[in-house]
Order: sequence, then C-alpha cells, then structure tokens
Amino acid sequence: MNTASEADAARTLSLCLDVPRWVQEVLSARPFTDVQALRHAIHRAAAPLTAEEVHRALAVHPRIGETPDGDDAGARHASNEQSGVDISDATVEQRLRAGNLAYENQFGQVFLIRAAGRDAHAVLDALHSRLDNDPETEAVVVEHELREIAEIRATGSLGDA
Repeated sequence: MNTASEADAARTLSLCLDVPRWVQEVLSARPFTDVQALRHAIHRAAAPLTAEEVHRALAVHPRIGETPDGDDAGARHASNEQSGVDISDATVEQRLRAGNLAYENQFGQVFLIRAAGRDAHAVLDALHSRLDNDPETEAVVVEHELREIAEIRATGSLGDA
C-alpha cells in the first residue's frame, strides 16, 4: 500500500469501500507503519459516512446469499466473503430471500452484513434482529458493517502496510 502508485492504491481502496472521499482520506494517511495504522485510517476516514456515501457504497454490494454478477475484483471479494453462507439448503435460501425482501421493503436498500466469518444461520439471525431496528439505528449498523467490510478487504488485499 505504501509503495503503490496513488492511482493503483485508489483503485484497490475503491473495491474496499466505493466512497471517493474515504479513498482520498485513507491515501492521505500513507505511509502506514503497520497494519494497525492502516486499520485506524480506514475507520477514521469512514466515521461518519454521509447518507449519500452509504447509498453509493451499498450500490456495489450484492444481496446476501446471491451470486455476485461478473468476475471482477469486487465480485470476487463478495463471493469470498459470502463463502460461509451455504444456501444449498432450500429452507435457508428461502429464508434469506424472504428476509432480504422484507429488509429492502422496510429500509429501501440492500441488507448489508460482514458475511466473512459468519454462516447462514448467523446471517439470518442478524437479518431478523435488524428488522426490529428503526431507520436511525439501522443506519448506524450499516455504517459499522461497511467499515468492517472495508477493513477486511483492505487488509486482505493489501497485506502488511
């Protein structure tokens, strides 16, 4: 990350969180002394995100449990992150589909969760729990999830700073 050109680093960071302001703030914190410094920059730059930035960032995330379109780096990130969410059980697939629809009807956006490290049941539990949130609470949760996803993608894509 420290030695990549600004354009290359910006492309990589855009795949982590598609928010131009965030990308520039993380880039401006270079060089990073270690991965912890990179993590700190990721979180600092993303707190808070505006409603427009959240909307932009969510636009590139597929529904949980659905195969991402394409074979670009963003689709590969999503596929890898969702690899623990096994939808081979038709009941799980139906519950995810119904939960995604209920969430989208309630909040007007795709359900976003850091899927890495979670199985389908943990995702479903979180989905159903979050349906009880009011819009303001859910906005805070979504921001948190976006930051976690950005950190996992950045540190996984970039390795040690």
